[in-house]
Order: sequence, then C-alpha cells, then structure tokens
Amino acid sequence: MSLFLDRNCYFKDYELSFKDRLLNLSWSYFVLITIVVGIGILLLYSVAGGSMEPWAIKQTYRFGLGCCVFFFIALTDLRLWMKYAYVLYGISLLLLIAVEIRGEIGMGAQRWLDLGFMQLQPSELMKITLVLALARYFHGSDEEDVKRTRHLIIPALMMGVPVGLILIQPDLGTASMLVFVTLAIFFLVGVQWWKFAVLFVLGLISIPIGWQFLHDYQKERVLTFLNPERDPLGTGYHILQSKITLGSGGVFGKGFLEGTQSHLNFIPEKHTDFIFTVLSEEFGMIGAGVLLLLYMIIIFYGFQMALKSCNFFGKILALGLTVNFSLYVFINTAMVMGLLPVVGVPLPLVSYGGSAMMVLMAGFGFIECVHVNEEMVIGRLGSSDS
Repeated sequence: MSLFLDRNCYFKDYELSFKDRLLNLSWSYFVLITIVVGIGILLLYSVAGGSMEPWAIKQTYRFGLGCCVFFFIALTDLRLWMKYAYVLYGISLLLLIAVEIRGEIGMGAQRWLDLGFMQLQPSELMKITLVLALARYFHGSDEEDVKRTRHLIIPALMMGVPVGLILIQPDLGTASMLVFVTLAIFFLVGVQWWKFAVLFVLGLISIPIGWQFLHDYQKERVLTFLNPERDPLGTGYHILQSKITLGSGGVFGKGFLEGTQSHLNFIPEKHTDFIFTVLSEEFGMIGAGVLLLLYMIIIFYGFQMALKSCNFFGKILALGLTVNFSLYVFINTAMVMGLLPVVGVPLPLVSYGGSAMMVLMAGFGFIECVHVNEEMVIGRLGSSDS
C-alpha cells in the first residue's frame, strides 16, 4: 500500500476565507467527539458518588479549553502547520529533556512538568508533534526515496530519540504507541514488507535483552498478564477486579450510580485507566458497545478525511493521528479486559486527565484542518501549486 498514488486533484490557486473555513468544518465529527466526552463526564460524576467534584467539573473545563484548541487549529491554513512541523517537534523534544532535569515525580514515574496552572506531560505532546514531523519529512519524499533504507534513518531517529527519553521516565505504554504510530506511517507511505519482517525478527531476538532493562514493576505487570492468579491480592488485584466488574454489569448494567464495584472502591484508578469497567458495570454490554461504536465512527471519519486530502502532508498527518487515537482505544480496552499488560494508557476523551484531553483535541483539530483544506495542493517545498 502506498499513498503516493495520484488522486487527480484539481491544481488551483487555493485560498479560503474564514467564512469558507467555517462552512467546510465537519460539525458531525465535532458532535461525535462531544458525545464521547459527555459520556466521560457522566462516568466521572458517577465514580465521585454523584458529584461534579472533584473530577467531572474539571474535565468539563478542560474540554471547553480543548474546544478552543480544536477550532483554532482546524481553522488555520494547513501550510502553516507544515512550515513549523519541525519546530514543534523540537519544542516537544526539549520538554522531554526538561522532564529528565526537573520533572515532577508521581506514582514512581517522572513524567510531568509543573507549569503552575497545570501539570504538563510532554510525552503526550510528542504523540502529536512526531506525526507532524514525519508527515513533513515524507511530504518531501517520493516512492523511490521511501524504498531506500538510508532515507528511513532520519525518521527512525525522530522516533527513537523521544522513545528513549520516555522509556527512562519510565512510560512503556506511551513509548510503545510512538513506535506503532511510526511503523504505521512507514507502512502507509510504502516501505517494503521485507523491512517490517526484519524488524519483527530483530524484535523477537531482542526480547531477552530488553527484559533485563525492564523495571521490577514492569516485569511484574508482564508476569501478572500471563497469570493474574499468581498474586490475586497483590499485583494481580487490579486486573482481576477489572474482569469481575466488566462481567458484573451483564447485558444492560446495574444502572447509573448503582455500580457497587466502583462505589465500594474495588476498582483501582476508576476515574482514569479503568473507567471503561465503570461504564460496563453501570450500563452493561450495551453501554460499552455504544461507546465502542462511537469510537469506530470517529476513526472512520478520520480515515475518510485523510484519504480525501489532495496533499500528501495532510494525508499522512490525518492518518497518523487517527492511528494514534485508535491505539488509545485498543490498548486501554484490551488492557482492562486482560488481553494486554497494564501500561497506563487512558481511555480517550473519557478518562480524567488534562494533558491527554488537550492533546486529543489538538489531534482532532489537525484532522479537521486537513478536512477543511482537503482541496489544497502543496508542493514538495511547501508552496501551493497552481
């Protein structure tokens, strides 16, 4: 698969007024996002015992700020983001380095910068800026470039350096997401299959070596994933309680505010990583299915907007960010079901968290920006062809 195929777009001098940009917005896309956030706020209200404090009210404010970020990005000329893609990536990289120097430590990890008014997690920001930088890099490439192994060294380093810094924090979940998003972009631009096969074999060979570098708690998570019953009151407690809660809701659930597992505090991190279990307990399989369906529609919208774009930068940007969102959904839901080790990836737009909300809304803003400017044709140096 390669995205270098000609879409037969019309080449024209492309300038949009602010009014035209507003008219080009996909309001249904924004409404879908708002509905999912609304579900999250409802669940945060429930896990607080029927109170907007302390989580639901803050999440509401954060979504309001996120909407401002969304519309600011969506209504901007796409060429501006292409122009400053490397700069934004560089800023994110510097912030990751700053975390190593004076980052805030929480729950055994050093991942945050204290900005006074909020705690910023630069690794979340890197999920956006890495895709921006890779889209900018491959926009200046052609099919022959992508086939050359040396042409992939720079994007591999773009991914490798932040992944290394994030692993030091340590944050295996975010590091894994950056690797998978980069590999997805490599696949989409047409990197040959045999190169992925070589990486897969090397990955298998390096597992025993990588195991030695894992922290003790990370090793415990892997062992617990393989056998949760080995320590049911210790490391296996989280995932066992998660499975119990998922099953206790049945088909239709126990009802809003009636979740016993969550309200009696059997569920760990019920307002963040394990909030999907709260949804399943109170609204059952039907409620969980509705949320997953909404996620699938949002993902479909993202891919559709990407493939309609007449410029390669927009295609890669929207596809990369949609894949990133898909990974959030897949990893979190698989994690709480016991299909993956617990890695601390939040349920997008639903879990409580400031950095994740801002980054997700920014990502949706970029996808919307690609949609608004879908007829724009950008030359390889970033100028609009006419």
